[in-house]
Amino acid sequence: MDSPTRAHADGTPATRTRPWHTIPADESLGVLGSGRTGLSAAEVASRFETHGANVLPEGEKRTLGHMVLDQFKDFLILLLIGAAVVSGLLGEVTDTIAIIVIVLLNAVIGVVQEYRAERAMEALREMAATRASVRRAGEVLDVAAADLVPGDVVLLEAGRIVPADLRIIESAQLRVAEAALTGESEAVEKRVEAVAGDDTPLGDRLSMAYRGTQVVHGRGEGVVAETGVDTELGRIAGLLVGTEGGKTPLQKRLAGFGRALGLAALGLCAIVFVVGIIRGEDVLLMFLTAVSLAVAAVPEALPAVATITLALGARRMVHTHALVRRLPAVETLGSVTYICTDKTGTLTVNRMTAERFLADGQTVAHADGVSGPVWETLWRGMALCSDVVPGPDGEPLGDPTEAALYAAAAAAGFTRAEVEGAWPRVAELPFDSERKLMTTFHEDPDGGFVSFTKGAAEAVLARSATQLCGDGAGPVDTEELNVDIDEISADGLRVLGYAMRRFDALPDDLSSAEMELAFLGLVGLMDPPREEAAEAVGLCRSAGIVPVMITGDHPATAMSIARRIGIARRETEVVTGVELDRMTLEDLEARVLDTHVYARVAPEQKLKIVRALQDKGQFVAMTGDGVNDAPALRQADIGVAMGMTGTDVAKEAASMILLDDNFTTIVRAVEEGRRIYDNIRKFIRYTMTSNAGEIFTILLAPFLGLPIPLLPIHILWINLVTDGLPGLAYAAEPADRDIMRRPPRPPAQSILAEGMAAQMVWVGLLLGGVSLAVMAFAIEVLGAGSDNWRSMVFTVLCLGQLGNALAIRSQTESVFSQGLLSNRPMTGALALTVALQMATLYVPFLNPIFRTAPLSPLELGIALGASTIVFWVVEADKLVRRVRTRRKPATAGGW
Repeated sequence: MDSPTRAHADGTPATRTRPWHTIPADESLGVLGSGRTGLSAAEVASRFETHGANVLPEGEKRTLGHMVLDQFKDFLILLLIGAAVVSGLLGEVTDTIAIIVIVLLNAVIGVVQEYRAERAMEALREMAATRASVRRAGEVLDVAAADLVPGDVVLLEAGRIVPADLRIIESAQLRVAEAALTGESEAVEKRVEAVAGDDTPLGDRLSMAYRGTQVVHGRGEGVVAETGVDTELGRIAGLLVGTEGGKTPLQKRLAGFGRALGLAALGLCAIVFVVGIIRGEDVLLMFLTAVSLAVAAVPEALPAVATITLALGARRMVHTHALVRRLPAVETLGSVTYICTDKTGTLTVNRMTAERFLADGQTVAHADGVSGPVWETLWRGMALCSDVVPGPDGEPLGDPTEAALYAAAAAAGFTRAEVEGAWPRVAELPFDSERKLMTTFHEDPDGGFVSFTKGAAEAVLARSATQLCGDGAGPVDTEELNVDIDEISADGLRVLGYAMRRFDALPDDLSSAEMELAFLGLVGLMDPPREEAAEAVGLCRSAGIVPVMITGDHPATAMSIARRIGIARRETEVVTGVELDRMTLEDLEARVLDTHVYARVAPEQKLKIVRALQDKGQFVAMTGDGVNDAPALRQADIGVAMGMTGTDVAKEAASMILLDDNFTTIVRAVEEGRRIYDNIRKFIRYTMTSNAGEIFTILLAPFLGLPIPLLPIHILWINLVTDGLPGLAYAAEPADRDIMRRPPRPPAQSILAEGMAAQMVWVGLLLGGVSLAVMAFAIEVLGAGSDNWRSMVFTVLCLGQLGNALAIRSQTESVFSQGLLSNRPMTGALALTVALQMATLYVPFLNPIFRTAPLSPLELGIALGASTIVFWVVEADKLVRRVRTRRKPATAGGW
């Protein structure tokens, strides 16, 4: 990346006009005003003053007080606080305490959520190297990584974390693991020579070593080119600082719902109060009634139900290996239309594997399925020409590619320890990037010596004079072997060649042994897809979700994996990082819905892809495990990190962590997210239809010439017991049978969609009409006193809402096919609520508190019978819905 002009140590300015990876090593030292002996102490101090500490950028830290205050800006929360004040003025201390607890619970969750975002930056800073070995004025020192300045010469060796962005000036088989930064599963060999091309992808800049990556083999030296915010890791930190986590669909919908409900409640207060005064009712009574009704219209249990439903869902998800870090994000999965997933370690096993072998004119996929002298020689060469050693647990330790070859040879029955006992190594030519070869020399038990050479297939083939076949050595069929190499490479595999040579005595010049070789065969390697990945991708598509692969790997490799698991079929579905650089956001938006594979991408490009999808109205889940994924994890509607292989940075930036790193777990999480959102909507449907019944009962009574049906205490009691216990029981409602055969909810869909608003009106009118009919019958026919007819209306409204709660457990399925005991908490809540309601009628000391009277058997029978009407009508409505659904089946999205 570009940076300010550097200066020579003598003060002469030296301007850099090209990226660091394109500048020759000695020239880069000159540009930085440094030398191979490093900087002087005085120059280090001067540059530290100019460039500052080598630390990552920090966003503005917010105080705990600011975090807490922000939680009380939501309209629904403010409305609930007002409801708590009104309830307290009415003497309803229990209701006041319940509302305050709900508000505080939501505030705590919000503060924890914001604290989690702050920790994302801390984890990124902690990842950086804490110490570095540096040469200054010719002396090697161990210094804090934060004290490095541009121009420092850093010494690298296996096991070290790269402390800054370095231009390599010396390399001895130096290999660096960059998977956390670039997505590459294989360690990259670094070299001194400059790399041509200003827009070369990060993973191909072999002359650079980047901060936060790890040296896994060899040694080297590099001059510090960039520090702090100017490093590639610093750029990612800057992206995290500038990336805001958006609200989840639930938060957006509930906020809009709360605002609309609050305005409606205020209007309701005015209407009821004015109508009552016109009828000549007591002013104080009408004021208390109007305010009580407005409080009842607001479902104060909604935040609690949402929180408990999300918390129970999160607990269930842990059992399916998904850990939720941010509760409201659980239901976001139900809205997700795109899943953007990294390849390495997410769709693949994150382990190089030998998948194809060619020798003696035969190609096989497994090392244990063939035999013959040529194959045995190939297996022996794979075992011997290796620096891998078995670890304490038997797993091979060393370079990932060599480990894969070691494992393949062992699978064929040729373990290095056993073979080397008979064929001891006597010399070697280590691998280097110029020759692209490695050769080991061994004593032949039959006499003489033998060498085994492995390396880039083209390099091995070019040095081969003969080819071993079953009937002996013959001429090399270069043309046919090149076709084989091209075919294997086209499938996204890395191709290595093996050859051998026999000697009576070791040559004086070992390098001459890599000529006149006898070609043995080819081995194709790749990081293979997980066994269950294809099934998981298919399940995503059946649920109407489009999976997209975003990786730093090579396009051919990415497309190979994408084809195998069903993410993409055609080359036109692939876009590379270089192409992305040339696209404006508008250009990308024109292609983004038709692109399913992105290869060779950088962190800011991942962010660009997510934003383009969001601009097209999609809800995006981003899975990932590396540092490079963190900004996109934060920007996405829900970020999903890998628990086993994921970096701390990715985990802190994500909303959910897959404990088993299994893509299939996402599908289960989607189902749980949909169930959670369904259940929250069921509660809203229930509470609003029930509250509408109370509103219509009180609002319509004056127009029908009837007195005020309910007192404030009745309204608040119904609101407390019917919204509370049955409402919370919806959190335990099982998923509907067709939940994963539906397409995702449209992201802009209202929380009152799918006929909920209409159902609120007609069920509310039905409940209100039944209540007023019972009231009129009790007054006109039975001649009941005010306490008795009010007690009947009170009971019809309360128990009628319980029947409604039972009926709307499913929008289409009958409660009798669901099973009355399929949601035991609901059954228990309904039974307890009935018992509490009966107590207000028949417990003597409660009668004066609730202004009720014991009902006669006839009065109770009428109230109980009338209260079931809503249940039966809603069940009939569901029957009609089922008939319509059979005639017009729902379909999920596909290719």
